[in-house]
Amino acid sequence: MKSHTMKFLAGFACASLFAATAAAQTVSIITTPVGSFSNSAGGAMAKVLIEKAKLRAVVQAQASTGFEETASGTADFNVSNSFDATFFATGTGDYAGRDASKNLRNVGALIPYRVAMHVRADSPYKRLADLKGQRVSSDFNAQKTIGRIIEAHLANAGLSYNDVVKVPTPNVVRQSQDFMANKTDVMFFALGSAAVKQAHASVGGVRVLEIDSAPDAFKRVQDLLPGAYVLRVSPHPSIEGLSQPTNLVGFDMVMVARAELAEDVVYKVVKALYENKADLQATFRPFALFDPKTMAKPLQSVPYHPGALRFFKEAGLLP
Repeated sequence: MKSHTMKFLAGFACASLFAATAAAQTVSIITTPVGSFSNSAGGAMAKVLIEKAKLRAVVQAQASTGFEETASGTADFNVSNSFDATFFATGTGDYAGRDASKNLRNVGALIPYRVAMHVRADSPYKRLADLKGQRVSSDFNAQKTIGRIIEAHLANAGLSYNDVVKVPTPNVVRQSQDFMANKTDVMFFALGSAAVKQAHASVGGVRVLEIDSAPDAFKRVQDLLPGAYVLRVSPHPSIEGLSQPTNLVGFDMVMVARAELAEDVVYKVVKALYENKADLQATFRPFALFDPKTMAKPLQSVPYHPGALRFFKEAGLLP
């Protein structure tokens, strides 16, 4: 009798566990392609949401930015940069000519993108200005924001795409492959990305080109990347291409959500990310730069999601 009872209880427990798992809310996180900075960050966040928020989080890597999927409701969250989210929401920048989107909501600021133009360690190019006449990835028809960021780096040196040899490519990962195949002379990527590490190992080392932080030179960057700022980054074993403190372009990684997503779901997501920096960092090292207390940073033209706002008020993150 006892044996039958134990078998029944064990079976009931398994069935209950299965039911609980099946009942868990599934959320999707759109990122840029596999190997990109936001994709790696998205993977770390999904792991935390699964383990801490008990949500079934699925990362969906896209060739493009994926804002359309988020705004239309076919995806729940999007991880991108602050200026691109603003451009999409307002129908400006690379989204000029499109209607403004009212369906994005701000979930929170995450980590700063520290971005740079990388050349081969043994190349003769020492400054961004040295890229004049060289082969530079262009077009980015599936990910136009990358072309804009590269254009901003060229503008910092008083150059434009008219001053270089343009090599068309669809997205940021493909341009890194072109660089490793010696089809281009420079590669754009965020520091700490898997693609930078791969390129560093493939071409015998990479080296970062410093930006000009003078006000007039950096204003040319901000004209193309609203909200960008200068970051001075020191060498670290996890960063390829830096041998001394170097001025680079920085801007915020942000998480946005579709407006209709349930308040409780967004609340759980924000709370889990806020409370688990160590777990995020353990999966993706750049989360060492994540400051949970700045998650409530406003995002131009993108209102807070009610679920995020609720947590920010409870945590005392709003003025």
